Amino acid sequence: MSARANILSRIRTRQGKAVTVRAAEREGVAQYLAEHPQGPRPQTGDDALARFRERALGLATTIDELRSPEELPAAVARYLRGLGLAPVAVCWPEFAALDWQGQGVSMDSRAARGDDLIGITGAFCAIAETGTLMMCSGPDTPPAASLLPETHIAVLRRERIVVGMEDAWALLRGEHGVLPRAVNFISGPSRTADIEQTVTLGAHGPYRVHILLV
Repeated sequence: MSARANILSRIRTRQGKAVTVRAAEREGVAQYLAEHPQGPRPQTGDDALARFRERALGLATTIDELRSPEELPAAVARYLRGLGLAPVAVCWPEFAALDWQGQGVSMDSRAARGDDLIGITGAFCAIAETGTLMMCSGPDTPPAASLLPETHIAVLRRERIVVGMEDAWALLRGEHGVLPRAVNFISGPSRTADIEQTVTLGAHGPYRVHILLV
């Protein structure tokens, strides 16, 4: 964080601004965002959930719908059995107290390491227009759990689905005020077509993304 702060302070100094952001400056930005009209946006329909499901499935994401968070361990165990994957995973702290052991899943609440194959996370919100998950880093939301494992399982609440990117950023500003250290957008499994124009999954991150919609 000190290196990041040093870089940003040098930029602000070259711009003739104070090293630290003042309240008046933040208020000016907030006022500009509130008054600045949005550009044209595509028509996505009235059903954000249906639009999100359609777009996410089109990106090779898989989705399972649950009635309550208590169903998460059973849903995860069922998903792993279906793919023949070992029931060993890491998760964000908010899911640590669920009955994983009762479903035969070995769960560790921590940031993922290079040898972890399955990561279970929440999501700040989801964007219906593109089928994208918006992830915000923090002490209890380590991004490694969604980036390092081969399989990423994301828990998403239905009410956290917004229509477009503009709505996602507005929600983040409204709830957090100050941006987190990192904001990541996940649109299906990692993929690339750099080699002979052939799409390859899992090139730079998970090659499976599974959403548990609660």
